[in-house]
Amino acid sequence: MIQLAKIKVILLEDVAGQGRRGDIVLVSDGYAHNFLIKNKKGILATPDELQKIENQKKKEEKRNVAEKEKAEELKILLESKPVSLKVKTGENGKLFGSVTGKEIAQAIEETFGVAVDKKKIADNSIKSLGEHTAAVKLFTDVKAEIKLLVEENN
Repeated sequence: MIQLAKIKVILLEDVAGQGRRGDIVLVSDGYAHNFLIKNKKGILATPDELQKIENQKKKEEKRNVAEKEKAEELKILLESKPVSLKVKTGENGKLFGSVTGKEIAQAIEETFGVAVDKKKIADNSIKSLGEHTAAVKLFTDVKAEIKLLVEENN
């Protein structure tokens, strides 16, 4: 039986059946040279390249920790006081439509002076006046529950 030579390759992008970007995979010599390296999907895992990958992972980890800390601070700020939101209403105090993520984002920016992406707000379709809560996703596992005071705009 012939033993095929295996070599370590660092993937530069996601490769189906092999791994994700940055993974170190053990593949056959031919596959590595004729497909991965030729199509710039991977590079040989030399000690220098392995060190570069390690340094990049450390930088990424530091950045993630810093972003998570900022998100935690922002969560505390957003949960510190309620956000007032003035909306148009009909005769019976019913809202025209519902409160959107865009309106909530604008109210947060007016209240706290912090810009929040409207796509990260889960408003659960607010359709009445009064006190409501909305979740704002700030980071992977950091969510702020903000209090909204929906009031009639006179």
